Amino acid sequence: MDRVAAVQMASGPNLDANLLEAGRLIKTAVEDDARLVVLPENFAMMGLQDKDILQYRELQGDGPIQAFIRKQCRRHQIWIVGGTIPLHCGVDSKTAAACMLFDDQGEIQARYDKIHLFDVTLVASGESYNESATIRSGNELVVADSPFGRIGLTVCYDLRFPELFRALLDQGAEIITLPAAFTALTGKAHWESLLRARAIENLVYLVASAQGGYHLNGRETHGHSMIIDPWGSIKGERAHGAGVVVADIDRQRLEEIRKNFPSIHNRRLTCQMSA
Repeated sequence: MDRVAAVQMASGPNLDANLLEAGRLIKTAVEDDARLVVLPENFAMMGLQDKDILQYRELQGDGPIQAFIRKQCRRHQIWIVGGTIPLHCGVDSKTAAACMLFDDQGEIQARYDKIHLFDVTLVASGESYNESATIRSGNELVVADSPFGRIGLTVCYDLRFPELFRALLDQGAEIITLPAAFTALTGKAHWESLLRARAIENLVYLVASAQGGYHLNGRETHGHSMIIDPWGSIKGERAHGAGVVVADIDRQRLEEIRKNFPSIHNRRLTCQMSA
């Protein structure tokens, strides 16, 4: 078995302070024997305005946020899913929300650019979000090999699109990671239900690392970072505030569940595009 950790934060507009806090929480996870650590969406920066993130864009392989992660990987000999990192995308007014998997030498093993962007108005709370104004959507699914199993990368709003998770399963995913910054309103209504459903449907471990708390931009995020097993059991959860959730990934249990309850092999529905 391998130990994995979901880090929960309440990031603000100060990059250095956020990285200092992330480093503290990574150390806490390592002290609990975690070998794979998943950081939340926007862990390094949640600006006062959405456009603030643009000034922190990096080139892939270069920049202070990626340097921080590389240093943590090498120092602790761990793998890290780097939440989301703002990367240049070829459009001056936008950034890629890149979720990258780093190995224990700090090398990038995979990069996933967030596909589903949160362009939503929440009537009940009066909140309005328009991620596509500052983020360029990705268009490729990513599953990568690791010592812990095949890891599928997703981000936040992707959780509401089960077809994406099924496609990751079809590419061999055994663990799916989900850095997120769910709103307090939508999180209370749907977060746990959707996480457990995605784990159960695909018989995978799901490691969901969330923003959780009040932010200087006035936003409140739901928190409740979780690690869920392929049977839909919550193996660990942190409700509010900064902290770490650590649990074991048992690949033997995953294989036994898939063998004894072979729902992913019993599928009969296929979808075909008509000409």
